[in-house]
Formats: sequence, structure tokens, C-alpha cells
Amino acid sequence: MTKGISLRVETRNQVMGQTLIIDLGGPMRVLSSAPQGGGFTTASHILNHQVQSNPVTNTSRAAQRWGDPARYLRRLAVTLGVKRGTVGLMTAVPMKQMVTARGVSGAVWVECFATVGVTNAVRAGEWPEPSVRRKRAAGPGTINLILVTNACLSSAAMVGAVQVATESKTGVLRDHAVPSWTGEAGATGTGTDAVVVACRLRGKGPWLAYSGTHTDIGALIGRVVARCVARGLAKEKQWRERHR
Repeated sequence: MTKGISLRVETRNQVMGQTLIIDLGGPMRVLSSAPQGGGFTTASHILNHQVQSNPVTNTSRAAQRWGDPARYLRRLAVTLGVKRGTVGLMTAVPMKQMVTARGVSGAVWVECFATVGVTNAVRAGEWPEPSVRRKRAAGPGTINLILVTNACLSSAAMVGAVQVATESKTGVLRDHAVPSWTGEAGATGTGTDAVVVACRLRGKGPWLAYSGTHTDIGALIGRVVARCVARGLAKEKQWRERHR
């Protein structure tokens, strides 16, 4: 049985300006917390678009053009020539800091695309702070994880994939002692993180009913996410050092 993790992905993708466009090669089933196309849907493309920090809460004239993020991302997709079937994310992390990883186990593969910023890091359970205070932590502050697999996952397995990805992300943040933006120890993520899971339609790939950490696909998800978040943190640290 072939197993392994690499940094090169095979899913078609390109960066146009400030936007990563992932071409899924046709309709796939998607579950996400994305601002555009979130929840369960069918999509052929996934976008990850760089914006300024706090584009929705910023009250400047330039920021007011964003309006509703979902509507803005739909207009962006049309502008980029992606006219239907999209899921869209936003981040303040530059696309040049994107990291990728691919894991394979037998006939199943999982790929991860990630942008990592932690100036907005929080520990789950911390009480939300006013946006005025959060602006003190300026800079890229979102972890967006996009997972693509050739497997066909049950609805429960898609939810499980989100769970495993989140556990893996949090484990890396803890390993690297990333603090909350408030200074408290033990950040578990950021206040604006998003996760996307895209899998094959029924009959188009290996059927998997489960995706927990005791399954092969769960192990693949955990490993590719861990690899991406660790590499992303290293790039984020370099970015902060250059912009001091």
C-alpha cells in the first residue's frame, strides 16, 4: 500500500492577482464555513481572496465597498471568469504565503491548500472583544484550510473531516505555543478561521462512511493539515519580521 506526504498538489490551481482559484475539474460535494457558498453545496471552484485586515469592520471609505462578503465574492468570481459553482473565502494573508501538501494512502489522496495568519489568534471560550480593541492586533490573522480528496465521503464523514482538520490545526498551534491576541496562552485558532472540505460525488470515487482519526483518510487529513499549518506559521513569522 502506497503511503506518503508531499508538498506538491495535483489539483489545478492558479493565483490571479490577490486570489487563489482552485479548479476542482467538475462538480464536487463541498462542506464549509466559507462566507460565500458555506454549508453543504456542490461547487466546481474554490476561491481564497486576499483583503485588507478587518475589511468588514473597518469604517474607512475604502472598506465600505465590501458590503456583504458573500455578494462581494460572487462578483469577484464573475470578474475572474468563474461564473458558477463557487465557494469563496477571505483572508488578509498574501497568496504568496500559501502552503500546500498532498497525502496518499492506497487509492485515496487528500490535498490541503492553506493560508496562515495568527495575529487574530484566540483560545476557544474567550469572550469576544470589541472590534476597536482587536484592531490593535493588525496584520494577517486568519487560518483558511481547503481540503480536496478523490474519495466520496458520507455527510457524517465530511463533518468528521472538518473535526480532524480543526484538531490538527489546534495541535500545531499548541506545539508552537501560539498565544491569543489578548496575551493569554494556548490559542486554538483565530477568530475568522474557515475550513472547506471538497469530495467526489457519489459513484465518482472510493466511498468512505467515516473519516475520524482511527481511519486512513483521517490520518491523511491530520498530516497534511499539520504540515501546512506548521509551514504557514514559519512563513507568517518571516512576514512579521519583515514588517516590524
